[in-house]
Amino acid sequence: MGNLDYKALAVLDAVASHGSFEKAASALGISQSAVSQRIKALEDSSGRLLVVRGVPCVPTGLGQRLISHHRNVRLMEASLDIDLGNRVSMPEISLAVDAASLATWFPLALPPLLTPPRCQLDVRQAGRERALHMVQEGSVFGAVAARWDGAGKGEGTAGLNGPATVPLGVMRYLCVATPAFAGHWFGDGFSAEAVQLAPAVVSERAAMARFLAGAVGEQGSFPHHTLPVSPALYECIYGGLAYGLLPQLHAAGAIDSERLVDVAPGHVLDVPLDWHAWNLDTPFTRALSEQITSSARRYLLQP
Repeated sequence: MGNLDYKALAVLDAVASHGSFEKAASALGISQSAVSQRIKALEDSSGRLLVVRGVPCVPTGLGQRLISHHRNVRLMEASLDIDLGNRVSMPEISLAVDAASLATWFPLALPPLLTPPRCQLDVRQAGRERALHMVQEGSVFGAVAARWDGAGKGEGTAGLNGPATVPLGVMRYLCVATPAFAGHWFGDGFSAEAVQLAPAVVSERAAMARFLAGAVGEQGSFPHHTLPVSPALYECIYGGLAYGLLPQLHAAGAIDSERLVDVAPGHVLDVPLDWHAWNLDTPFTRALSEQITSSARRYLLQP
């Protein structure tokens, strides 16, 4: 592509972030025609389409790689400014994090990073496959993702054709319900027969299926509602409408206060979590990775 036009790359980044040429122009304080001209100049230079025009506008594969390159360059420039004693504008770092981590330990990792603020975090909730794809394509710097298949990599090993993979620990899930629900449906015990009748609530059927196979040997179908990890799923359990899996980090307090009970004592679902991140050695990214891994290892179970 020859020499890259970094002002044009900033425009490309803004179009992808805001989803339209008009919103990008407003954010950058330039005209919409100027946005169009700079995107067209980049596309002419590369000989490739960089933005799929639509609602919203979406970067192509090459477009996303250029955006990732632009963001990485900004991070490295900010690092140099610190070394030179120059005034530093806070760079943006995008992350993808699984819903259970966002609801439990991940917020506890933020205060040291944001006090004082050293970067602008853009945290997106994403399941495993989506999170790994986002890291691979470069739309996020790193991701916290569940390892359902048990085929994790060792600390510091390369994965995803480039990013490093670091084990964080194990998120333990308990199967819980309200005392009234448990008394009604599991009064004679948590058994294969009972789970064929009692409604569960799940965000991923595979997780509950795995738990039931280990707890009661149930390999077939079971009645369940499907909701994303959200206040609605939690309310379904706390409202006595269903039983379900909750992270032990969340459920322990509710069990201690007798709002919930463990319906299958002695049985848990352990899900390893990994940190996937590009090896971009700047003060911002180094501090981010160190804080996320140290916080995770403080709150998650360690093998």
